[in-house]
Amino acid sequence: MLVKRFHYVFRELRIVALVGLLVILLSIIPVRLAIAHYQAPHPQAILTLGGGIEREQFTAQFAQAYPSLDIWVSSGIRPNKAQEIFRAAGISDQQVHLDYRAIDTVTNFTSLVQDFKNRNIQHLYLITSDFHMPRAKVIATIVLGSQGITFTPISIPSNEPTESFVRILRDSGRSIFWVFTGRTGASLSPRVAHSSYAFR
Repeated sequence: MLVKRFHYVFRELRIVALVGLLVILLSIIPVRLAIAHYQAPHPQAILTLGGGIEREQFTAQFAQAYPSLDIWVSSGIRPNKAQEIFRAAGISDQQVHLDYRAIDTVTNFTSLVQDFKNRNIQHLYLITSDFHMPRAKVIATIVLGSQGITFTPISIPSNEPTESFVRILRDSGRSIFWVFTGRTGASLSPRVAHSSYAFR
């Protein structure tokens, strides 16, 4: 009976500790986002989430107004096609970084966040389709925000319906899990890729 009671109390303590950690996390992220925005009020780079040729096309046009900003495209279209689009828009090869490590929206962020930190980037333009943006913003808030990186969302208009709340909730959970463990669950997928390209 005493052992059973001990297990019950231990389980309750674990739940309380988990809730406490979540509360701490959710209170720290807004502070880190505010600090990042204060220190870098203007975006220092562009991050585009792959998912259709229109995203690279939009990014190439958008980037023409910001010739000093480097561009990261996470798991977008084929490298040769992406090169054509950016070169046709007059974007320097040295500005564009094509990364194909991500296999989904969560890993779009987790696979690149360390690269941004290494370059002291604290503020990004985040580009994706309008239907995808609500989920992308939630993940970005958790993953980028936990690392002191803020973002300015830029939506590409489409005729697609907004993604479901269930998908947003699922990926919020995966993002929080990554903050605590460094894992996203993506390793369980057979589609994992580990390649990246830069136009150099």
